Amino acid sequence: MDALKLIAQDSLKKELPSFEIGDTIRIDVRIREGERERIQQFEGTVIARNGSGVAETFTVRRVSYGVGVERVFPIHSPNVSKVVVVRRGKVRRAKLYYLRDRVGKAAKVKEQL
Repeated sequence: MDALKLIAQDSLKKELPSFEIGDTIRIDVRIREGERERIQQFEGTVIARNGSGVAETFTVRRVSYGVGVERVFPIHSPNVSKVVVVRRGKVRRAKLYYLRDRVGKAAKVKEQL
């Protein structure tokens, strides 16, 4: 069991900015198309964080052309090259799944001052 913990510790050395639930973040994701590789940006609101350690993930939601799009990213994935916090959100919940049912201005998260 200790060998698994040592392997997990080695992969946790990636530096990421601290972000919380409700923050709007921009993620740079490496996309492989055949032999080519490019970076795609995905910007949205963090609605959930799950797991811990190596297996920790976060869910980001955005509305694109009137359709809600959610993506789940592993925090320690080599495909996640950069995470930038665009704005801090003020929320009182650990999971913001209620935003799925909201439309327009009601789906916004207040900004933390």
